[in-house]
Amino acid sequence: MDLPATLFSGAGQGIMLALTVLGLLLTLRRAPWGRLRDGPQLNLLLGFAVGLMLLWTMRAGVKPGLNLHLLGAMAATLALGPWLAVLAMALALTGVMLNGVIEWMDWPVNFVLMIAIPVAVAHGLQRAVERWLPAHFFIFVFVISFACAALTVMVQGAVAAAALASAGAYTVEFLLSEYLPFFLLLGFSEAWISGAVITLMVVYRPGWVAAFDDRRYLLDK
Repeated sequence: MDLPATLFSGAGQGIMLALTVLGLLLTLRRAPWGRLRDGPQLNLLLGFAVGLMLLWTMRAGVKPGLNLHLLGAMAATLALGPWLAVLAMALALTGVMLNGVIEWMDWPVNFVLMIAIPVAVAHGLQRAVERWLPAHFFIFVFVISFACAALTVMVQGAVAAAALASAGAYTVEFLLSEYLPFFLLLGFSEAWISGAVITLMVVYRPGWVAAFDDRRYLLDK
């Protein structure tokens, strides 16, 4: 994570830029902007943006482009919905850039690999669990908020490793032995952070969790 654009060829950077523009256009078109007229919802989005920015500055480095940090994609997706989650995470990434952690040219690469893909994975896992497992409060908390958060960050790590390998930045053997194993530990931490945040919000402020429906998870249970 925190991937330098210099690890990718000019063509690779062009592809990442095109995907970033597409992702931002889709976000502008599909995000439920009307929700932000509600003061608490706007504060929630900005709170996630600031919280994620601080979370992403606490990282451990292996080699250039192989920094590790918690992601928060599942928590943001469940609380805000996928499109506003993309917006909050994009604001956080911008804050990280302005703080000097990454260069401006690194923004598109990190948007695609740290935001767009993890949010898509998180939302896809959420929908799959809702479709295939019973609608129960503990399913929402322990499977979606905890387990799927861990799986999301592991998938993100695998995709980032595949991108680095395809760009020729590192060998597959090095990534398999020195990079990907850390995502098992990172996934465990991600699960606890995401699960704790969403559980507290569901208990004390269920209206702040867009993915949580009282009628689905609590009524007649």
